[in-house]
Amino acid sequence: MPLTTLDPVTALIVIDLQKGIADHAFLRPLPEVVERTRPLLDAFREAGLPVVLVNVAARPPGRTEQGPRGSITLAEGWTDLLPELERQPDDIVVTKRSWGAFATTDLESRLKARGVTQVGVGGLVTSAGVEATARQAYEQGFHVTLALDAMTDIREDAQNYSARNVFPRLGETGSAQEIIAMLKNRGAEV
Repeated sequence: MPLTTLDPVTALIVIDLQKGIADHAFLRPLPEVVERTRPLLDAFREAGLPVVLVNVAARPPGRTEQGPRGSITLAEGWTDLLPELERQPDDIVVTKRSWGAFATTDLESRLKARGVTQVGVGGLVTSAGVEATARQAYEQGFHVTLALDAMTDIREDAQNYSARNVFPRLGETGSAQEIIAMLKNRGAEV
């Protein structure tokens, strides 16, 4: 569903824009994702709305064909957020240990304590961290907006499936600029 509205207290959640993942080969080059995310961060901060920066420090639990269960050994600095995000003292920083930012963290209670009723989501990777976070937010009763051009994946089929088939069932979709415009227009109406 195309973007129609933003709630008065909407939070921006940026998933896994961290040093340990930055060198992967993505469909949309990471600098483009960061370039589209930065104005979103600025707009949310300027509007006094919550910004959540999420990093990942482990694999989801459970057996899979793609690796050992449990934690993984991370190189020093692996979980460090990209400096381009310009983390601010008021930003909420969440370290997740599963695909989604809500399942293994206190993010839901932190957002609800701030009166958040809607979340905008972008980051890495579309079909894993972003989709899982959007699903979990939806399941917790948040309205969900997805910034389609402020996210990327490693596989085109996965990116397209999430964008075309999953996201419209979870919430509204739009570009980073459309979300920013809606924020600015909302501010003018108040």
